Amino acid sequence: MIEVIKLYKYRVKKKFKIIIIHCILSFMVLLIAFPLIFALIKSTQTISEVFSYPPRLSFGSAGLNNYKTAWFDFNLGQFMFNSSLIALIITVGKIILSIMAGFAFVFFDFRCKRFLFLFILVTLMLPIPVRIVPLFDLMKQLKWGDTFYALTIPFLASATGTFLFRQHFMSFPTSIVDAAKVDGAGPIRFLIQILLPMSMNTIGALAVIEVVYVWNQYLWPLIIISSNNKNVIQVGLNSLIGTGDQGTNWGMVMAGAIIALLPPLIIFIILQEQLMRGFSLSNDK
Repeated sequence: MIEVIKLYKYRVKKKFKIIIIHCILSFMVLLIAFPLIFALIKSTQTISEVFSYPPRLSFGSAGLNNYKTAWFDFNLGQFMFNSSLIALIITVGKIILSIMAGFAFVFFDFRCKRFLFLFILVTLMLPIPVRIVPLFDLMKQLKWGDTFYALTIPFLASATGTFLFRQHFMSFPTSIVDAAKVDGAGPIRFLIQILLPMSMNTIGALAVIEVVYVWNQYLWPLIIISSNNKNVIQVGLNSLIGTGDQGTNWGMVMAGAIIALLPPLIIFIILQEQLMRGFSLSNDK
């Protein structure tokens, strides 16, 4: 009987701990998600409802009108298309170049290989704001100002992607390389038929990183693009500020922010498994 009571107390104590842990985790998730929930609520409110006191934390009377106004009246659809096209070009280009560079650094021997790799890593310490002035001069000399060339081509090379694929390819055992040589597989065949199928997690992880990075670009497009129909979504969101008759319609601004959030969020949801596996410490491919 005493053992049964002890077992019962142990189970009650264990369930109580589980409940406490779940409550803490639920609170943390709610705390992190609160800004997004708040923006979603405000995106359905009118100007008067946004500035009401005390703050109204329920959906407003504007409904989807703010979304319709932001999408149709402020050309948000065109901005979304431009950002999607640029993100697609840069992401695909970076993945291809990073794979080729990582493949060369691991499976080929050439002069100054270590020095070149270190030089690539040094470029990680040069953020975009530091390179803006010389990059702007270069685009001016090439007459690429106010074109999609200036938004895509300078960003096709990726030091992060090169490092990521180099480390990934170095984890492959030499027996795979030897078996490929015995089967008479050339470098291109070895890359396409063996390495790429085993690197989908790394490709997916890099794709998520690059899509989010390109989608959030603001400073460079603001400087190099002057035509409104060629602007990206982050610059386009700025056009929503200060456009209302009674001042900035923050409900519409929040609606535009929610719309701009959806594409990278969808990409993250689709590729979240590849992202986690691509940066995991385990050797499970």
